[in-house]
Amino acid sequence: MGDGVGDAAVELREVTGGTVRAICRLEVDPAQTGFVAPNAVSFAEALFEPKAWYRAIYAAGEPVGFAMLSIDTAAPEYYLWRLMIDRRFQRRGHGRAAVALIADYVRTLPGATQLLVSWVPAEGGPEPFYTGLGFVPTGEVHEGEVVARLEL
Repeated sequence: MGDGVGDAAVELREVTGGTVRAICRLEVDPAQTGFVAPNAVSFAEALFEPKAWYRAIYAAGEPVGFAMLSIDTAAPEYYLWRLMIDRRFQRRGHGRAAVALIADYVRTLPGATQLLVSWVPAEGGPEPFYTGLGFVPTGEVHEGEVVARLEL
C-alpha cells in the first residue's frame, strides 16, 4: 500500500492441517470480540458454505491474522466476510496490506467490480478502518450491519 508499515512482508497463505491450530489461537483485543467471530467459528462456517474462501494472513513469515471471503461468481458478488488481525500485531499496517491483497485477488475473478464488507455501527468498531481504505457505505443495512463497497 506504499506506507512502508509492514506491507512488503504481508502475504495470504492457504490454511493447512499443520497451521490451523496456530490460526485458531489468534485473537483480537477483548474490546473487539463483539465485532468479529473467533477463527474457529469461521472455519466451522466455511465448512458448510461452498462460497467461502479463506486465507491466513502472515507477516514476516509469522501468522498474524485471518481473512474470509464469500465468493459468488454467478451473481457476481464478492464479500469480505471476515478480517481479523491478532491483538499483538494490530496497528502495524497488516490489515491494510491484507485488504489490498484481497482486492487484488478479487479483481482477477469473473465480473468483479467491487468488494463488499459490512460492520457493526458501534463505538470501537472497524468503520474508520474500512472507510480509511476507501470503502463507501451503500445505504444498505444487513442484519444490523452497515454494508459498504470498495470500487475495484
